[in-house]
Amino acid sequence: MTSSPAPAGPSVVRLGEARGRWVVLATVLGSGVASLDATVVNIALPAIGRGLDAGLSGLQWTLNGYTLTLAAFILLGGSLGDLMGRRRVFVWGAIAFALTSVLCAVAPSIGVLVAARLLQGAAGALLTPGSLAILAAVFEGDDRARAIGAWSGFSGLTGAAGPFVGGWLIDALSWRWIFLLNVPLVAVVVAVTLRHVPETRDAESVRGVDVAGAVLGALSLGALTYGLIGAGAGDRPVVWVPCLVVAAAAAAGFAVNERRSRHPMLPLDIFSSRRFTATNAVTFVMYGALAGVFFVLVLQLQLVAGFSPLASGAALLPVTVLMLFGSSRAGGLAARFGPRPFMTVGPVVSGLGLLLLLRVGPGASFVLDVLPPIVVFGLGLTLTVAPLTATVLTAAPARHAGVASGVNNAVARTAGLVSVAVLPLAVGLGDSAFGDPTAFDAGFDRAVIGCAVALVVAGVLSALTVGGRDLHDDRPATAG
Repeated sequence: MTSSPAPAGPSVVRLGEARGRWVVLATVLGSGVASLDATVVNIALPAIGRGLDAGLSGLQWTLNGYTLTLAAFILLGGSLGDLMGRRRVFVWGAIAFALTSVLCAVAPSIGVLVAARLLQGAAGALLTPGSLAILAAVFEGDDRARAIGAWSGFSGLTGAAGPFVGGWLIDALSWRWIFLLNVPLVAVVVAVTLRHVPETRDAESVRGVDVAGAVLGALSLGALTYGLIGAGAGDRPVVWVPCLVVAAAAAAGFAVNERRSRHPMLPLDIFSSRRFTATNAVTFVMYGALAGVFFVLVLQLQLVAGFSPLASGAALLPVTVLMLFGSSRAGGLAARFGPRPFMTVGPVVSGLGLLLLLRVGPGASFVLDVLPPIVVFGLGLTLTVAPLTATVLTAAPARHAGVASGVNNAVARTAGLVSVAVLPLAVGLGDSAFGDPTAFDAGFDRAVIGCAVALVVAGVLSALTVGGRDLHDDRPATAG
């Protein structure tokens, strides 16, 4: 791939114009609502556990129920956007997200909450890929890279500010308000999108919906999640081993279906780009580490270090500030010098920051023990996220913008799904650890070390596989 294809829309929007800024605002708020929910729910886990009498496995399902359906259907959401109109599907997803958020807020038990989170994830699968697909389709060249950088920065603001806002809501009102917060935000998203965002679609799409692919994908991820969480909770092998077998069989069936389908939700030719494939591999390793550490960190801060929900949320604010002011700049520099240096150094820096979190334990000080590692961790994310996102989108044809965004989101969500399911099992955190600060502290240290190693691996993978200085250069890494 030697040049960037023209956007698959009726006109090109300029970032410096008022309409371009409105487009960025709509996409930032839309994706921000979804990321806000993911990060806020992390902070709320101890309160949810107490309020609904849930153990660690119930809290895992509260996170993974959402991630499961989001990851399973996000490719379908991206392909629906390419087929039916990215703005239309984006708006549908936003409205559905608001309605399912209300269901989460009124859940009377952990089982009902998990069911509502499954529905909310399906709504997020319509909303999330549309945000990046719209940017990739209506902007071009440097405007596209800078728009994605701005999206990364401001999305980082909503995602990382979420724990602070959520912590305040939990302390002042109830954990249920973290879901109700989505309703007014979605109202703004819908209003701005309908007024300012142009409609775009893939004119070459084959008319049809890949129902079989969606079902097989959901079955594979669902069986995998159930099996891994069941193994961690101490279920007998006769329960969770068949789940893993079903997951593997469904995954194989999904691959066969996508190869044979006339209208696959995952066109396999998109992986003909080496850079697209390599960057998604880096995404899997990196986002798996991030999901794992965020899951255990908020619990460590509250259960072991004694922080309140508000203080736990405030601990992540430095990440917000760094990404807000640095992501757009990192995206612009990556467009100029190539993404490989940023995707190599950034994860390694974040990994070093995680190792500094080993100081966080009973009686930990925010200024001395929490702030320095969070700043280092945030610097690494700031260097990495915008270049990685821009690389994925520019490595795929513009007509596949929705699918490319969906693939990358699905990879990130699946990595998080697997990480949250596997990590407690791997480091010895069972349901009993939720009520034992000493046992949780020991498991936290092992989890942090594992996640730090994974981030370093992501940096090494980037150095070896993401080649070329030009964002649109798709030569093998050895030629770069």
